[in-house]
Order: sequence, then structure tokens, then C-alpha cells
Amino acid sequence: MTTYDYDVLYIGSGHGTFDGAIPLGAKGVKVGVIEQDLIGGTCPNRGCNAKIVLDSPVALQRHLADVHGVMPGEITIDWAANQAHKQTVIAGLPAFIQGLLDDNSVDVLFGRGQLVDAHTVLVAGQPKTADKIVIATGLRPNRLDIPGSAFAHDSEDFMKLSAMPKRLTIIGAGYIAMEFATMANAAGSEVTVLMRGAQALRAYHQPFVEQIITDLSQRGVTFIRETTVTAIQQVADHFVVVGDNDLTLTSDWVLDATGRVPNIAALGLDEVGIAYTDKGIVVNRYLQTTVPNIYAAGDVIDKGQPKLTPTAIFESRYLMHTFSGETVAPIKYPVIPSVVFTSPRLAQAGISVAEAKQHPDDYTIVAHHTPDDWYRQVDQETIGDNILIFNQAHQLVGATEVSPQAENAINALLPAIEFGFEPAEIERLVYLFPTIAASAWGQL
Repeated sequence: MTTYDYDVLYIGSGHGTFDGAIPLGAKGVKVGVIEQDLIGGTCPNRGCNAKIVLDSPVALQRHLADVHGVMPGEITIDWAANQAHKQTVIAGLPAFIQGLLDDNSVDVLFGRGQLVDAHTVLVAGQPKTADKIVIATGLRPNRLDIPGSAFAHDSEDFMKLSAMPKRLTIIGAGYIAMEFATMANAAGSEVTVLMRGAQALRAYHQPFVEQIITDLSQRGVTFIRETTVTAIQQVADHFVVVGDNDLTLTSDWVLDATGRVPNIAALGLDEVGIAYTDKGIVVNRYLQTTVPNIYAAGDVIDKGQPKLTPTAIFESRYLMHTFSGETVAPIKYPVIPSVVFTSPRLAQAGISVAEAKQHPDDYTIVAHHTPDDWYRQVDQETIGDNILIFNQAHQLVGATEVSPQAENAINALLPAIEFGFEPAEIERLVYLFPTIAASAWGQL
């Protein structure tokens, strides 16, 4: 019988790893985690956690503006102080996560991991062997392949900005572009968003997306649709973004927010025989790659599920149950909600509006203008709509909302969607009142 250094060896230490590796180590499984940068990966250090701290005063600023008649006065954001607060919040997360790994006998190996064969990973020049290997290296920012691309910055650079530039150009119209446009505008920057196509946030209900674009436009953000950036030039102390349709845009700082791509370069996938596409590593229903004892988890997978932290957490825990012998079943994904942290927020879960409209005999669509709800009037909300989708048994199967409280409303509705609550079961759930959850539940 072959003896390996580890039962399970993870490449990467983000949510696709540590949410499963920690309980797996607690069960007595010999686990190793390879990391070349900060423990915890993107989300705690360069993504979700950092972003929500930076956004918090933005949401507060919007809220105070809504209740201006009650609380008069202008509220400005001290971006340097906001950055300092963000760093205070996230600085201890890598050590905290490593402490959890250490406490559960999980070895942390610092260095870049490269596959040598089906059971061997080279780490900082040293081979480490394992019965099973999990690739959980996530995504990295895409970089435009154009002249002057080195003058553009990525999302990590934005979240380290000590001072907000006077003129900011954002290339792209996805999550990062729209969220950072909201923050920068609130902090006083003159923001221009360059959209390659006609739509932003294409995975979301477009009338709701357009509400966000209209609101940002009214606040001074410029959106230029259907334009392709062809070059970025440095001129003295500023930059000129050049594109088709005679675009020449002067800017003090340029953000490349053209998406994120699988972080798979130099991993040794080709050498070992692991299949992948430009969307990530190919896996089966057990999260196995084309090399059966090598698995993948998190955003690095080519999958139909949203590439979000909650998805990675679910996959990591599924592999924990698999490796500990607690299940031999294929992964069965729950309903995974998603949210864009603009102001207002945009959130959704379950069957989409587009799908429901394609099958009118199967679904009933019910729309609400949320500012009409008495509880939303407490905060004097002026923007907000939601759409609830029911099947023919009047079970809630989908929901989407744009509002300052969209994420909380969708979270409240999520159990009904996931577990298929029928009307009698819905009546059994009594929420604290008055709250957003009670307000959302009252629409069912």
C-alpha cells in the first residue's frame, strides 16, 4: 500500500479550501494546504470582506440622503479614513484562518504549487504527495491585451487606493465595474463607465439593471455603451483612453474591470492530463477532474453555478463529506442567490424572470413596487421593485429585487425557494416584526 504525505492536499487556501479542510482535519484526516500568498484567498483579503467595508459608508450616505428632510446636511466620505478602517477589519483575517487550520492539525505549506503527477505537487521546490488533491486556485483579474494595458489597474489596486482620483475611467460593466463605480461616485470622483456591449450585469433582470444605471447617471456617472477600448496612453500626469467611435477620454486613473479568469497558469494541468476550458477546470458531478483522484472546488471550476463565495463554500463542504466517507452521492447544488452591492442593491435567487416568461403556463409572475410598502417608507426609499415567481402550486421558485434592502429581502425568501414551502408551511413561519424579512414574507 502506497504511503503519502497527506490524505488530502489542497492547492489554494480560499473558501474552496478552508471551509472543508478545517472540519476534515478535525475528523483526523491528514490535510495539507498550499498557499503562495495570503491565507484565505481572494474573498477575505481582496474581495468580499474588503469590498463590503468600503461600501458601508456609501450605503449610509445614500440612506441619509433619502431621509434628508429628517436629517438635513451633507455627508461626505473620507476615502483615506475608509481605507484605513477597511484594513483594520481585514488585516487579522489571514492569521485567524491559519489559526483555525493549525488548531485542527492542517499543515500550511507556503509556496507555489505545481502538479508533477496524479499524486505529487511541487511546493517551493519540494515534492509533496497525497492520495487526493484539490485544486482551489480561484480566479484572477483579466487584463486587456491592448497597447498601454500596463497603465490600467485591477480591482485589488482599487481597493488599496488611499485617495480617490478626480477622474476615474472604468472599463467593463460587470459586478466589479458597477460596484466600484457606485463607491467612486459617492466618494466624489468623476466616473465614466465604458461598456463593450449594450447591457450591464447581463445575468440580471435588465429593467432592474437599467434602474441602477439611471440612478448612477443622475448622480453624475457617465455610461458609454457599445464601445471597444483599443489603447491607453500616458500624457504627462494623466491618461487617455482610446477606443472606437472616436473615443478619446482623459482620466487620472483607469480600472480594468473586464472580468476574471481561471487562475490555472503554470499549474501543470497539461502535463498531468487535466481537461480545462477558458472558463475553468472541467469536473464531473463529484467534482473530479479528468484525473480521478484530483478534484477542483470554487471559482476555478468551469460550471453553470454562479462563481461566488457561497458556491465555493458549498463545494468545499461537499468534498469534506466525500473525503471523510460520509457521502458517495454526487453534488446536489442548492438554490444559490447572488447580489450586486451597488446602491440600490440588486439580488436574485431561483428561477429567473426571463425563464418564467418563456414558460407562461408553468409560472406566475407577481411584481411589487417596494416603496409602496409601509415598512420601506420608514427609510423613505424611493427606488425599488421586486418580482416573485410562483409555480402552479403557488410555491415560490424565484425572486429578484432592486432596492436598498434587496439582499436582505432575498435572504428572507430563500428558504421558501430552496425547500419548496407550500402556502400552509409559509404561514407557519413567523418573522420578527417590523423587519424587512417580515415585509418580504408578507408578499407571499
